[in-house]
Amino acid sequence: MAGWLGENARRRCVITDTDPPFAISDARRRIGLLAIALGTLIGPLDSSVNIAFPRITQDLGIQIDAIQWVVIFYVLTNTSLLLVCGKLGDLFGHKRIFRIGLLISIAAFVGCATAATYGWLLGARVGQGIGTALVMSCSTALVTALYPENHRARALGVYTLIFGLGAVIGPSLGGFMVQAWGWPSVFWFRAPLAIASVLLLFTIPTPAKKSASKFDIKGAVLLSLGLACLLLSINHLQRADGALLVTFGLALVSLGALIGFVIQESRVSDPIIRLTVFRDIDFTVLNLANAVLNLVGFSVMLFVPFYLIQFAGYPTTTGGLILAVAPMGVVLAGPLGGRLIGRVSAHRLAFIGIVIVVLAMMGFSTWRETPALATTISVLFLHGFGLGFYQVSYMHIVTGTLSRGDRGVAGSLALVTRSTGVMLGATILSSIYSYTSAQAGGGDDGFVEGFVLTFRYAGAGLAVFLLATLIRPRIWFRQGTS
Repeated sequence: MAGWLGENARRRCVITDTDPPFAISDARRRIGLLAIALGTLIGPLDSSVNIAFPRITQDLGIQIDAIQWVVIFYVLTNTSLLLVCGKLGDLFGHKRIFRIGLLISIAAFVGCATAATYGWLLGARVGQGIGTALVMSCSTALVTALYPENHRARALGVYTLIFGLGAVIGPSLGGFMVQAWGWPSVFWFRAPLAIASVLLLFTIPTPAKKSASKFDIKGAVLLSLGLACLLLSINHLQRADGALLVTFGLALVSLGALIGFVIQESRVSDPIIRLTVFRDIDFTVLNLANAVLNLVGFSVMLFVPFYLIQFAGYPTTTGGLILAVAPMGVVLAGPLGGRLIGRVSAHRLAFIGIVIVVLAMMGFSTWRETPALATTISVLFLHGFGLGFYQVSYMHIVTGTLSRGDRGVAGSLALVTRSTGVMLGATILSSIYSYTSAQAGGGDDGFVEGFVLTFRYAGAGLAVFLLATLIRPRIWFRQGTS
């Protein structure tokens, strides 16, 4: 991976604004990148847990609908704490917070793998969410700190590649391990990765300690509460029993907490995130676009597995391999996009990424009859490639807009908007599919009709959003290559 970033990286000189915050040799840089990669992978590799759900419900004696909380407890904890953990890294050192997160994650993996009861597993998943939030919130900052600023885009390209690899490896590796060693293995195998990361972190120098401002505890509580209730209210919208009162109550608490957070941040000298940055409408639209893109993009992971296995008739293992083509697109687009930024504006590359995803959505919407395997693979790859282009461009813009001292918050902001989009996607897309499928009478015909129309509406919605942003064309087509 470091080969993408090696050129012009051997300098040992007085540090400037374009240099890393410390001098480091190429060998230590490569080992440091490996340490960050191994630690970062514990997040995207959680996709391996989904394949273990049937075994977990059987062994712990729980109902199928109860398994959703194994996901919810982890996602809510992780997402609601990301920005707070990013700020902790900015104040007290990204390497230190990253290491603490790895140690907590190791304990959580052991807790999940040895869980004898449902409650025990849920508690361990909360611990895993905390550990992963600490790790993921600082991983972007650590990667970009290893290289000069003029190599930041390439570093972020490698970071995008790491995420894509986790998405490729997770489900297929999880299926093999569950078959061979049972469901606890999807937790056990990540503990050695985290341990190796902890041991290799010594190669990353610790920057000179800066005077840490007072951490805004009140703001952190309000932000975490607001995000957690927001995501939980979104989740409740898709419940069959309605739970309208609960949904409204959670939304109200979320609104109150987030308003309180905004007020609190205006009063402190060093807020968790400087909200003034959102006065830049271009920057705000880019963050919104990340949420919308992930909302739409989640349709692939939500519906294509059912199409491939239940409708097209592919064996489970074959369907999993075909589905892995989409994250392979991300794996290839990340480093390529990182190299292109500097020659092409990151904003333009982000625009191209969205256009590619729109085209892929329209491709999925033509699958009334099972397409040829080459067509299936092409559309899936196109989808992942577009996502990869946008992700690396968006991360480059966010980390460049916020100050270098706020890199933890910048990386966390990108992850929070992504998770919010995915949660909204699970609710909105499921509702569209359920309605259109029922209108078509259910069965295979209803499935195909629901599948086709869901992708058609998703693609059209993303296209309309993109066209609406062209009211301000400078969002995507500004001058320069930044």
